[in-house]
Amino acid sequence: MLSLLKSKTEATSASVEFEQLMRGAYRQAYSVAYRLTGDSVDAEDLLQEAFVRAYRFFHRYDRSLPFLSWMYRIISNAHIDMVRRRNKLRPSSLDHGGKDGDQALEIADLSFCPGVDLLNASFSDSVQKALNAMNPEFRMAVVLSDVEGMSYEEIAAIMETSIGTVRSRIHRGRTQLRGFLLKLQPETYGRML
Repeated sequence: MLSLLKSKTEATSASVEFEQLMRGAYRQAYSVAYRLTGDSVDAEDLLQEAFVRAYRFFHRYDRSLPFLSWMYRIISNAHIDMVRRRNKLRPSSLDHGGKDGDQALEIADLSFCPGVDLLNASFSDSVQKALNAMNPEFRMAVVLSDVEGMSYEEIAAIMETSIGTVRSRIHRGRTQLRGFLLKLQPETYGRML
């Protein structure tokens, strides 16, 4: 009986600790998720999936490492899974509704999303479009480096790869980003890049 009470107390303590860490990491995690997906709904879905995974495997979290770095790795893996799943999904027409064609599809009104307004203030549409067009691994490396300001070592740990690979992905990602920006708005970015 004593061991059961002790395990319940430990589980409650871990839940409280996880919630506190999650609250502290939410804004930065959402920012990264939004930059990876380019869409507020997808970012929230990605973040929800990442936090569920983090909670499920919180017992494996090494408390000597920063929680946010651990979360970035989970977000990165969840994003890769999301991209793979999306490639397997078959789109359906809004005109035909559900399976039987009679149901109307409900579309969320995203005209008011306070977090999106804040993020959009710091990135132009063309930069976000260019990020969305990039290879997902390059995008993750560029976002973690140039938006989040992380070191190559931190990015390598998050992406579970070598520092050399991180450098290569950042270089190739920046090259892709530059190319996309020059295509989207040559008059604006031709002078800057």
